Amino acid sequence: MSKKALITGIAGQDGSYLAEYLLEKNYKVYGIVRRNSVSEHQSSRLDEISGDIETRYGDVLDISSLDNIIKDIEPDEVYNLAAQSHVRISYEIPQFTVQTNALGALNVFESVRLNSPNSKIYQASSSEMFGDSVDEDGMQRETTPMRPVSPYGCAKLYAFNQLRNYRFAYKMFASNGILFNHESPRRASNFVTAKVIKNAILIHKQIKKDKLEMGNLDASRDWGHSYDYVRAMHKILNHSKPDDFVVATGETRTIRDLCRIVFSYFDLNFEDHIKINPKFFRPQELPYLCGDCSKIKKTLNWEPIYTFEKLVEEMIEKTLQYY
Repeated sequence: MSKKALITGIAGQDGSYLAEYLLEKNYKVYGIVRRNSVSEHQSSRLDEISGDIETRYGDVLDISSLDNIIKDIEPDEVYNLAAQSHVRISYEIPQFTVQTNALGALNVFESVRLNSPNSKIYQASSSEMFGDSVDEDGMQRETTPMRPVSPYGCAKLYAFNQLRNYRFAYKMFASNGILFNHESPRRASNFVTAKVIKNAILIHKQIKKDKLEMGNLDASRDWGHSYDYVRAMHKILNHSKPDDFVVATGETRTIRDLCRIVFSYFDLNFEDHIKINPKFFRPQELPYLCGDCSKIKKTLNWEPIYTFEKLVEEMIEKTLQYY
C-alpha cells in the first residue's frame, strides 16, 4: 500500500516540488490549500500534478479544519511547510507572522498528536533562527546557539523548540529541517533572487527604464535549490529516528555577487542599473548565513545537485520564457 503524505503549504515553492518528488516515490499526496478570494492563481505551481494529488481547503490557524483533515487521512508523514515566509515583511506584519509560523505550527503538532499520533512530522525550520550567531569557523550548525533577529526567525525558533518538545514529551517521530536559503524558478517575485532576475530581464529587453531599487548588497547568504532541499526533507522523515538537521550548501554569496552574476548573463554591469533604497533594509540586518551540512551528508547520504551558478541560470532561463 502506498504511503500517505500530507503537506501544509503545498501550493508554495517547496510544497509543489515536494509533492512532485513524493509522487515519484509512489506516495498518495494530500495538501492543505488556504482559500483565497481570488482562487485562479493560488495553486498555479500545482497545475501539472493537480490530477495526481488531493487538496483540501484549510488553514493552520483553523484548528477544526486541521483536525478534520488529519483524522480523515491519517497520513504516514506530515510536512508542515505553511508559513508567512518573507523575513522583511515579518517586520510589517509581526503578529500575523507569529500566529502563522509559531501558533500555526503548534496547531499542526497538537492535531497530529490527538488525531494521528503515529504520523511522522517534519517541521520547516529556518537558518533565520541563528540570527547573528556564528561559530568560530564562520559556520552555523545544529549546535550553534540561536539568536534570531526578526519576527520571522523568532516565530520559527518557537516552532522548532515546540516540535522538539513533542518529540521528547510524547515520543512522537518529529524532526526539524533547518533549511538555509533556497530558491527556484517557482520563487515569488518579491524575494530578492527572483526580484533581481526579473528586473535584469526587463532592463535587458528595455521594458524597464528606471533603475532597480535594492537594499543591503553586502548581506551574505547560503543559497541552494528547492528541489535539492525537498529531497532532504524526505530523507529526514525516513531516517531511523527523529532528529534535527541543517540543510545547506556550505557556500555563501553576497547580494552583490547575485546581482553581478545575473546582470553579467545579459552582458550588463549591475552597478549601472541598481539604486540603493533604505526602505529595503531590515530594521535589524542579518549580515551573514553559511550552513555546515556535514551531519546530513554523513548520516543521510544527502548531497545537493545544484551549484549556485546552475540555480541562477535555471531561474533566468525559466523567467525569460514569460517575456
